Amino acid sequence: MQLAGKTIVLTGGTDGIGRELALQLRAKDAHLILTGRTASRVAEMQSLGFEVITADLSQPEGVEAVLKGLGKRPIDILINNAGAGSDHDFREAQPDLADNDRCIFLNLNAPIHLITRLMAGLKSRPEAMIVNVTSGLAIAPRAGGPVYCATKAALRSYTQAIRAQLAGTSVHLLEALPPVVETKLTAGRGSRKMAPAECARQIVVGMEKNAQEANVGMVKLLQAVHSISPALARKIMIRF
Repeated sequence: MQLAGKTIVLTGGTDGIGRELALQLRAKDAHLILTGRTASRVAEMQSLGFEVITADLSQPEGVEAVLKGLGKRPIDILINNAGAGSDHDFREAQPDLADNDRCIFLNLNAPIHLITRLMAGLKSRPEAMIVNVTSGLAIAPRAGGPVYCATKAALRSYTQAIRAQLAGTSVHLLEALPPVVETKLTAGRGSRKMAPAECARQIVVGMEKNAQEANVGMVKLLQAVHSISPALARKIMIRF
């Protein structure tokens, strides 16, 4: 896809991978509309000239805020990047179900709601794209993050299913599967992490190539292992 001139809605565009995507896509001459929920990071991106809709997508009200901010503007690309983890480890403490519910809504429900509400407009464009950012953990889960892994696996399954539904339309579906990236979400989880800028670069390449999947960094190896032995991939990843 030619990105120049495209209007892109990028959720979670004020930090981490999203921030780098915003910068790199703007460098491709795309017009970005970001969403973010932390006032200081929203203000920082606005100071760099980005339009930002303040919205907490872990709640239904956040989805409505995004849709209200967009109004009737035509959208060419929707990138569902916003995401968060949630503690759910019985070996450490009783899980906080309210926090788990926020994680589930942010990682899964919000993308489904935005896709559904924006689909008619996307279909009306001569060329459109939906990018769902899942995770290598959508392929095989780790024991310490069952709720996060479940949401990403569910979004992966949803992406594959609606890709089939949209065959023959102008809307292309890309799933981006990052590895462990150096962000606030992964703080304290080891030292071998990908830089957000490189992760974003590989996702942008996938967009330009109209790829169905952008397997980023070490996820390429995980996919290869999974294609040979799903059981082995699960055995490797469950320990992390």
